[in-house]
Amino acid sequence: MEDDHDHQHPHEHVHEHGAVEHPVPAPTGRPIRIGVGGPVGSGKTTLVGALCELLRDELSIAVVTNDIFTTEDAEALRERGVLPTDRIVAVETGCCPHTAIRDDIAANLDAVEQLEARLGDVQLSLVESGGDNLTAVFSKGLVDRQVFVLDTAGGDDVPRKGGPGVATADLLVINKVDLARYVGADVDRMVADASARRTGPVVTTSLVDTAGAEAVAEWVRSLVREWQR
Repeated sequence: MEDDHDHQHPHEHVHEHGAVEHPVPAPTGRPIRIGVGGPVGSGKTTLVGALCELLRDELSIAVVTNDIFTTEDAEALRERGVLPTDRIVAVETGCCPHTAIRDDIAANLDAVEQLEARLGDVQLSLVESGGDNLTAVFSKGLVDRQVFVLDTAGGDDVPRKGGPGVATADLLVINKVDLARYVGADVDRMVADASARRTGPVVTTSLVDTAGAEAVAEWVRSLVREWQR
């Protein structure tokens, strides 16, 4: 794990059944950080909200959102009540989204470190990128793992086009599969094309309700357990 910061934050150990023991230090001394990126409208904020709802009774979660000139994503999560409002902070990047998550991560890194330090008990930090293109990936100095979200309605040729987001994300999510029949998209083809361009897992989601994110939530659970071990 790359970590240039030696901040020590307490962790809680979560059993398989969700019970929580007294805080113990993680190997790196901080919570695992997972980035969520993808094109505009692909469902990043909806996915982050669903993960919070599915995992908040098991894990202590913090969220940092990115918008260029607004705080709308953070406000949407607060209004939805997915977490206490003090666990969600917004970064107004004022620049292209990929710049703030890959090229100049200072604002995001400061936000996530300060949030973790203030809360003190964080086990999982989610960093949501602003909407960007297929080349938008997170710096490993900012997050430990990254999720890339594609929208089925964006075209079933997108996974075939590849790009760093599709190829290198630790988890690729093909979202809005419920819309495929309305836009003439072939979900099986999208999964096959994506799988041919990457070695990591590909999951399909329909986030019309929170349960649609369960496969992603289970992937996150496994990462947190591994991190804490």
